[in-house]
Amino acid sequence: MKSPCRILKVAPVFLLLLLRFLASPASDDQFNMGHSNGHRCLGCVLVMSVITQLAQVHNSTVEASMERLCSYLPGKLFLKTTCYLLVHLFGSDIIKLLDADMNADMVCHTLEFCKQDSGRPQCHLYPLPKEAWKLRQEKAKHTVKKSENMKYLKGGSDICSLPFLAKICQKIKLSIQTSMPFKDVDSDKYSVFPTLRGYHWRGRDCNDSDKTVYPGRRPDNWDAHRDSNCNGIWGIDPKDGIPYEKKFCEGSQPRGIILLGDSAGAHFHIPPEWLIASQMSLNSFSDLPTALTDELDWPQLSSATGFLNSTSGIEEKSIYLRLRKRNRCNHRDYQNISRNGASSRNLRKFIESLSRNQMLDYPAIVIYAMIGNDVCNGRADPVQAMTTPEQLYSNIMQTLKHLDSHLPKGSHMVLYGLPNGTFLWENLHDRYHPLGQLNKDVTYAQVFSFLSCLQVNPCHGWMSSNKTLRTLTSESQKSGRNEGDSPGSSSSPWMDSTPTRWLHCC
Repeated sequence: MKSPCRILKVAPVFLLLLLRFLASPASDDQFNMGHSNGHRCLGCVLVMSVITQLAQVHNSTVEASMERLCSYLPGKLFLKTTCYLLVHLFGSDIIKLLDADMNADMVCHTLEFCKQDSGRPQCHLYPLPKEAWKLRQEKAKHTVKKSENMKYLKGGSDICSLPFLAKICQKIKLSIQTSMPFKDVDSDKYSVFPTLRGYHWRGRDCNDSDKTVYPGRRPDNWDAHRDSNCNGIWGIDPKDGIPYEKKFCEGSQPRGIILLGDSAGAHFHIPPEWLIASQMSLNSFSDLPTALTDELDWPQLSSATGFLNSTSGIEEKSIYLRLRKRNRCNHRDYQNISRNGASSRNLRKFIESLSRNQMLDYPAIVIYAMIGNDVCNGRADPVQAMTTPEQLYSNIMQTLKHLDSHLPKGSHMVLYGLPNGTFLWENLHDRYHPLGQLNKDVTYAQVFSFLSCLQVNPCHGWMSSNKTLRTLTSESQKSGRNEGDSPGSSSSPWMDSTPTRWLHCC
């Protein structure tokens, strides 16, 4: 029989590959195939916190709460299986440590999911214990000193180094890096698969074996004999012999919606019920497989390209749904070219995934919404890593030139400026994070500090207790917005007095 370690490394291949790629900071210019210690530590502390709180909520043992958490997970992507295998590997050590009153921080440091680099402070989410950290850590290590499971973590073999996984590793890497569909038989940039950059991100392909059939193209011979643009309108009206596409769509000025955005445009979201133990049930993680294969984004609910009804109870119509309601000929003509960590600097690396042919396709409304990452990053010195106003202007102009050479005539572009993120600290710092709602022990300020220590804070400049740093970030944001507001030409078609700009393109 294979050992649990061997099963864990090979069986849940798809999940492990996705977690490996998603753990890499999306804002980095280079795609990192290695482990991200910060993300691994963060994940461990979150899970240990949930396990502790589940035991508290249900007045159960740590072992029972681990079993409960695994039972909540769906079977897809081997999530449930992986959970039980991890419990098999580390459960006894976790029980010993939590029963010894070690908190989530100490458990993860002891199990070496959190590693301290030389010269850096110990990162912790919860307040430090009354006794010295080193003394506490020595007690924790003594508790599990005979454990054999530490060898699993210290082995550190790269799953992508296995020959039979090399190709799928490369394909997943390429899909995330380039924002192209993982499954696209005819290579037309459209897919019949929902996630992994499939039709959650752009209109569903209606013929994945023909690259001349895709959403947004002008109809081939008015789609008398086939649906060449996937809007569901094709064939000939037997009453008068006129193609339905010509009858319904001619002169209606169909146009698609394309978003060039960051995590806000991709609709990055971690549901609170994933973190609040008192609210967890068998239904809490039903969307987890979908979210994982969409990079923890929910583009199907995006305010620009979303096509599903919101689950918030508030009617939220995306721009795409509004365009579709006005003209059903726009059906499926949407593209969400967004990426977590995207900015004006790295857009060039995946803008080629945008699909529009100047001669064959309908015009489009393009929204450029790189609204934060030119000033937001997780670096220890975030100011030095910010985009300068001159760089911002140059990057935007390069994007405009690219769009001008790809978009059909009659297309328009909407350019969003950088917002002022000072509200993040001002409105959140003293509120309890979902992890802290049960015991009133974790505020957003503590979470921000923990993320910054791990160097995985999405915006260290604004999500920081350092008022001077927040001010410097805001000043950089204003400089970038002002530079973007002044293209340097008196004949520019940009509108005034608003951070949102319309450009007549192509």
